[in-house]
Amino acid sequence: MYNQVILLGRLGADPESKFSATGSQIVNLRVATSERWNDKSGNLQERTEWHRVVVFDKQAESCAKYLEKGRTVLVEGRLQTRSWETTSGEKRFMTEVVAKVVRFVGGGEGGQRRPDEPNAIETVTPPINDDDIPF
Repeated sequence: MYNQVILLGRLGADPESKFSATGSQIVNLRVATSERWNDKSGNLQERTEWHRVVVFDKQAESCAKYLEKGRTVLVEGRLQTRSWETTSGEKRFMTEVVAKVVRFVGGGEGGQRRPDEPNAIETVTPPINDDDIPF
């Protein structure tokens, strides 16, 4: 079994940063990917998909520091679905990409990279054990 996602897209918003109870930084990214094709009539069509990406620890710090809306990123990670119950008792689900590597592609405005900006930061995610598998 293999769970790997690779996305190349643009940030639809600035990174949203928060901290866990233990003080570790967590960053949420909204990444847009687009697909273009010609339909049967020859008209150009485009579809944009939005992806939720969650980034942890040192990698999250770098993303919060260097990334901004409109920036192109290459994300490598795995899919994860979370569930929770609303205050009214409804069960909700969300699927997101848990980033292993976020590569900063191109630059900010004008396409220039900052001199102190890393190319990519990799984090180690804990292995999946049998209790994590829902079936």
